[in-house]
Amino acid sequence: MTTVLETLDKGSAYLSKKGIEDARRNMQMLVAHQLGCTRIDLYLRFDQPIDESDLAPLRDLLKRRGEGVPLQHILGTVHFHRRDFKTDARALIPRPETEELAAWLLKNTTLPDQARILDLGCGSGVLGLTLAAEIPGSQVVLADISPLALDLARENAALLEITNTTFIESDLFSALTSQSFDLIVANLPYVPEIDRPTLSREVTHDPDLALFGGPDGLDIIRRFIPTAKNHLAPGGWLALEIGIDQSHAVETLLHAACLTDVSTFKDLSGIPRFPVGRKER
Repeated sequence: MTTVLETLDKGSAYLSKKGIEDARRNMQMLVAHQLGCTRIDLYLRFDQPIDESDLAPLRDLLKRRGEGVPLQHILGTVHFHRRDFKTDARALIPRPETEELAAWLLKNTTLPDQARILDLGCGSGVLGLTLAAEIPGSQVVLADISPLALDLARENAALLEITNTTFIESDLFSALTSQSFDLIVANLPYVPEIDRPTLSREVTHDPDLALFGGPDGLDIIRRFIPTAKNHLAPGGWLALEIGIDQSHAVETLLHAACLTDVSTFKDLSGIPRFPVGRKER
């Protein structure tokens, strides 16, 4: 009978041949998921035999991962700022960079009591729901053009029992005409169309609607920033996530919207990733 260690070794070799990066970690996650334990637990169970009742579904999971189906879709969850969120093909898989944005906002923005927050282009809701959970007294609106993404965000709010939220289907601010906010965050589509052929197999499982922003990736952001200023309360913050080599163009848009304190801070890879600005008081 095949042991845990033998299964890990064979599965890792298979994923490596299929071009999966970090194949060993991927296999550990799949085995741990199937056995209902943690990756750390596997080290204590190397000699444990795996029953055929577990091996059969594990082979299916392994085949799907080898075909490029994202690990997060197979597992059905992604960890984001101390919480596990449901994730699937209805919305963009949350990236580690977005978690960095959430941490920066929680550390560096001073918001009023009962802050009004908007997560525009919320996708699965990881950013807006994290802010709702971490900022007592806040009221958070999560908006997206995709009804499927909004359904996923609602499911995450229910699973995490986060109740200080409202969900609105909206093309940017089309359904938010009379509202103003102390903080607007937006992880809008910013991938240039020209990059489509170079994307990994995993990324192609994300919805096109959540990825592509026109020829240079900035079409939607160009629509967003001029209008966003009109929905900021005095002293309110605007924060975005953008792609490589887009910071100069986006800072120009923020300045043109007459926002102050404009800057772009870098992600952990050193890429200027998160432009921010404020509306004058």
